[in-house]
Amino acid sequence: MPFPRPIVVLSQCLELAPCRWDGERIPFGFLRKLEPYVELRPVCPEVEIGLGVPRDPIRIVQVGPGEKDRKFLQPSTGRDLTRAMRRFAGEFLGGLGEADGFILKSRSPSCGIRDVKMYGGAEDGPPLGKGAGLFAGEVLARFPGLAVEDEARLAHPPVRERFLTRLFALAAFRAVREKPSAAGLARFQEANRLLLMARGRREAEALGEIAANRGGRPLPEAMEAYETRLRAALARPARRASVAGILRRHAGAPWLAGQTFFAPFPAGLAEAGEEPDSP
Repeated sequence: MPFPRPIVVLSQCLELAPCRWDGERIPFGFLRKLEPYVELRPVCPEVEIGLGVPRDPIRIVQVGPGEKDRKFLQPSTGRDLTRAMRRFAGEFLGGLGEADGFILKSRSPSCGIRDVKMYGGAEDGPPLGKGAGLFAGEVLARFPGLAVEDEARLAHPPVRERFLTRLFALAAFRAVREKPSAAGLARFQEANRLLLMARGRREAEALGEIAANRGGRPLPEAMEAYETRLRAALARPARRASVAGILRRHAGAPWLAGQTFFAPFPAGLAEAGEEPDSP
């Protein structure tokens, strides 16, 4: 069965264009392996709001306790670009349509998903902590449960495997949702039965109940409920001990044939991390 082509939003400075703040392009060998299998939507939020290449650094300044209390400042010029970045993020993500995952630049004040330094002011001083950049924060708020990672974490095989598994499973479900039918939902659930059981029997059984739809709820409602629980289930790591137990108990069972668990993404990506980054 052919794999769907996931839609992936990508920080454009990763392998594609020299648009990082210092005018560099970031080598990213994983992308060279991934690109033939996905549909890329590259973006550089900082260039999109009118900042040049190269440009003076941006810093995130935390002026209150919440994520909305973060300022996007350029200390060398005194420019407050918070409103421009929030406006762009809203417009870009609002007009994006479908997406299955994001690969964003680590530590970037716009695109970092968890490791961006937060400061108490525009002047020199130690960081207060770390968090998400302004663009990435909007991604995480608008697309809960999607496959979202940065290039630094994707260098680690377990992280990369989880990302690819989620990415292709979500893309496969999107294909079902685009041509909705009760039979299509049931086939998806059956093909992913072991993949979901590996993430928790309770979640797998709940998804099975939604797919069976014994209560006769309208199909659009069932699809929406299924997608919400699917995203939550795929966000959990697989438990290998659980899988081993399932395989022992059900060895030879017909339903094991064709399970996506045994090939959750294209074989050409299985060793994707082995290609070195090149300058």
